[in-house]
Amino acid sequence: MASYSVEERAAPNSLEYRLFFKNNKGQYISPFHDIPIYPVAGKNVFNMVVEVPRWTNAKMEIATKDPLNPIKQDVKKGKLRYVANVFPHKGYIWNYGAIPQTWEHPGHKDENTGYCGDNDPIDVCDIGSKVCSRGEVIKVKVLGTLALIDEGETDWKVIAINIEDPEAAKYNNIDDVRKMKPGYLEATVDWFRRYKVPDGKPENQFAFNGEFKDKDFAINIIKSTHEHWTALVFKETDGGEINCANTTVSDSSFCISQESAKATVEAVPPCGTANKIPPEVDKWFYYQKN
Repeated sequence: MASYSVEERAAPNSLEYRLFFKNNKGQYISPFHDIPIYPVAGKNVFNMVVEVPRWTNAKMEIATKDPLNPIKQDVKKGKLRYVANVFPHKGYIWNYGAIPQTWEHPGHKDENTGYCGDNDPIDVCDIGSKVCSRGEVIKVKVLGTLALIDEGETDWKVIAINIEDPEAAKYNNIDDVRKMKPGYLEATVDWFRRYKVPDGKPENQFAFNGEFKDKDFAINIIKSTHEHWTALVFKETDGGEINCANTTVSDSSFCISQESAKATVEAVPPCGTANKIPPEVDKWFYYQKN
């Protein structure tokens, strides 16, 4: 079974910080392009790259426009971005990440939502009990999806559970979450609706009136985003600023050598002492729900 490791570069909690990925041979890879969508072909189990561990606030994400697509912290107005704690939530309320080899095409209008994709890999919320590590690659069982409309773009949020979770066998569809984790789905909608309000933005909207779609629907959406990724990495569609450099997709014209990949990593300074997280990141925001 494939396993992956990560290499930190530059100081954590800094603008320069990057988290690069390696495969089980110690070769540098892109978590966006080189980690397969399926850990085992022919099964509806998906790889998930954990960007943000549960309860943390740093808005970490696969850097889609950078060579090798390391995880880095989102930056807004020159400052590192932290997600606000909107009462009663603390940080992210699930392990949050993305399914590799998927792409929400910004030029493709989704027939379900009427909006184009957000130009990122598809997002996943792992509802398992384990708090994962940043950069961990886990295998998840998909249970359903929520269609967030984020500033005029379709931004699917897949609900899934780590297959190694002790309770995973009990979860086979979105209704199982409703039964066994009462309040969690409602809290998820509330979180996505309100998380940008402390930044002065309006509440987010949803397709389907904020209702979750089931497992089969979600898997079809994921497969569609995988088809868009395939077109992207084989130059059948224009990805704009998306960086498609990879080291293992051998038929792709974007495939680069390990020497080139190593040079990309070593262009970032070695891992240094972590900077302190600003104390205001722990602040709770209270406001009346609309």
